[in-house]
Amino acid sequence: MKLIFKGKVALVTGGSGGIGLDVSKKLAKLNIKVLILDINKPEISRNKFIYFEQVDLSNENEINQAIGKFIKKEKRIDYVVNAAGVLWFDKDLGLEKIKTNIWDKVFSINLKSMLIVLKKILPNMKKNKFGSIVNISSVDALSGDDKPQEAYGASKAAMIRLSKSIAIQYASKNIRSNSILPGPVDTPMQKRWGENPNAKKNLIKIIPLQRIGKPENIADTVLFLLSEQSCFITGTEIIVDGGLKARP
Repeated sequence: MKLIFKGKVALVTGGSGGIGLDVSKKLAKLNIKVLILDINKPEISRNKFIYFEQVDLSNENEINQAIGKFIKKEKRIDYVVNAAGVLWFDKDLGLEKIKTNIWDKVFSINLKSMLIVLKKILPNMKKNKFGSIVNISSVDALSGDDKPQEAYGASKAAMIRLSKSIAIQYASKNIRSNSILPGPVDTPMQKRWGENPNAKKNLIKIIPLQRIGKPENIADTVLFLLSEQSCFITGTEIIVDGGLKARP
């Protein structure tokens, strides 16, 4: 099945690495112009379809300036992929130990950046009566855990709730919003596996498909939700986890 894309301009937060980078590359191959917003520069060859603005994704002014400049140039943004996210295993501790400034920073990058980006872009989408938004949440949003990372899980759960509201409130303007909930994916965020290979092996044992996901697995799902093949899908979530959450 060949995916059809009506839009020609996209924005990807956190597009310099992991899932966001794969999404950006795949969109560029479709001749869709992509603005990457991230704190780090993407390690990719020069591409006439990829633009980059270095921003602190917890800084509203920096985000607004970058988006405003891009809209002034391209006149529109058709697609948004909120892929920015931080998971600090050494700082995102249990409720009694986590520092409130760490909690606030995780929420700023994972959730508040989504709010700031969409607050700036939705008026443009409304004007053009077209838009598709994909928010990268996590299976960690679905349940509690005996391990820490409470700020990460809570922020990712809030993304789902916000996405649903956007889907309802903007459906009449032909703007869709959906979330993807990845399971374990081999990205730089999971560098701990290099330090503890056994943790990765033990995780693979409980994944029904017996493997860790790749960024491209998530990126392919993102492209489907952006495309016209998903034009009747909005306000929902797709779990991409190799069957992990299907377990009782």
